[in-house]
Amino acid sequence: MSAAEGPLVVGVDTSTQSTKALVVDAATGQVVASGQAPHTVSSGAGRESDPRQWWDALREALHQCGDAAREAAAVSVGGQQHGLVTLDARGEPVRPALLWNDVRSAPQARRLIEELGGPKGWAERTGSVPSASFTVTKWAWLAEHEPEAVRAVKAVRLPHDYLTERLTGEGTTDRGDASGTGWWASGTEAYDEETLARVGLDPALLPRLVRPGEVAGTVRDGHDLPFSKGTLVAAGTGDNAAAALGLGLRPGVPVMSLGTSGTVYAVSRHRFADPTGTVAGFADARGDWLPLACTLNCTLAVDRVAALVGLDREAVEPGTGVTLLPYLDGERTPNLPRSSGLLHGLRHDTTAGQLLQAAYDGAVHSLLGALDLVLDADADPSAPLLLIGGGARGKAWQQTVRRLSGRPVQIPEARELVALGAAAQAAGLLTGEDAAAVTRRWKTSAGPVLDAVERDEATLARISGVLSDAAPLLERGPGSD
Repeated sequence: MSAAEGPLVVGVDTSTQSTKALVVDAATGQVVASGQAPHTVSSGAGRESDPRQWWDALREALHQCGDAAREAAAVSVGGQQHGLVTLDARGEPVRPALLWNDVRSAPQARRLIEELGGPKGWAERTGSVPSASFTVTKWAWLAEHEPEAVRAVKAVRLPHDYLTERLTGEGTTDRGDASGTGWWASGTEAYDEETLARVGLDPALLPRLVRPGEVAGTVRDGHDLPFSKGTLVAAGTGDNAAAALGLGLRPGVPVMSLGTSGTVYAVSRHRFADPTGTVAGFADARGDWLPLACTLNCTLAVDRVAALVGLDREAVEPGTGVTLLPYLDGERTPNLPRSSGLLHGLRHDTTAGQLLQAAYDGAVHSLLGALDLVLDADADPSAPLLLIGGGARGKAWQQTVRRLSGRPVQIPEARELVALGAAAQAAGLLTGEDAAAVTRRWKTSAGPVLDAVERDEATLARISGVLSDAAPLLERGPGSD
């Protein structure tokens, strides 16, 4: 292990596919050890995972970190948003967790919007119009389809809450992750009693909200973990709020994250309430706001297209006539939960590389359509777009974002930004600093800047036209009458 200047902290990222742990020097931001272990997600109509796999993966990732993890003075967990974790009286999962990309609750989302004030009422109360990704719609789906499971539930948690509680023995959450549930009111920063009553969820089943900078608890005895008893545990937060901390984001700086899902967001001083539902008015983990738009189909969808046409993901070719909407899992932005992928403009001379480029274009088009909406009116339109996530290292992703955005694009050199943001939360407990100030001191956003190129308005207009014309078909979904 490298010699550290300051105390060591652990940041955790429990994502859709795996759990990662970083041991970080709180003084310098140097990653002195890391570990990662996978977990599985069901296929088919639903997207579910056994939360106990997340815990086993955390234990494995920490043990891979070796002696460095044993020296850690504090730990924090960042996790995938929206997932519904239901626990029994012993703290064991009643059933597998319903994940953010499980869209079976689309009918419940529509019904809840109608029953509780329409889109405008939801946006004003919670900051967001719930889609099938939101936790409240998943609880409504569970109550309707599995009432016996609901009767066995004694605690409701989000993914990061579950791991934090396994560490501390206390049920806690934070404002950043809670703002993605649909039952947290952004105006009062408290659980919304009317919403909970409508879906039949007892607020006593929900975790305590921990304020930014507050200690959530300490590591308890009885775990096969490398932590000492009494190690401080920070509040943790959702993955996007953790990544914002990991970048040390200041208001007005735009971010595009390319992962299993795609997101665009920026920190704002103002509470958002978008009645169209395009922008979710999430809270950040510090006390500001994190307006965000999310797509369900990003890197995995494009990789699937690459596999279908038998190409490496970088083997794109320019083309001007073919449009591919890669909505392989349904879509959230635009809000088309029943949709599937759509190909338009196929000709005899269309190449496989052009089809692949069209998949990239379709994925980025969805994200750019919401980018201006998440930025405050006074944000600098020429500011570099920070490109993060697994796709950010791919040349095809970089060039597609440059061409369709017309902005300079900056690629931060720091990786694992969710885990780094969580580590900054843990460091803040020790130093008394704001977590975003910690990562600015660590210079995590530093990286090369790709110059702006002329925006490809023709491609954007073509994709928008196909999307508009095909909307009735996409709304019905495959196999519909």
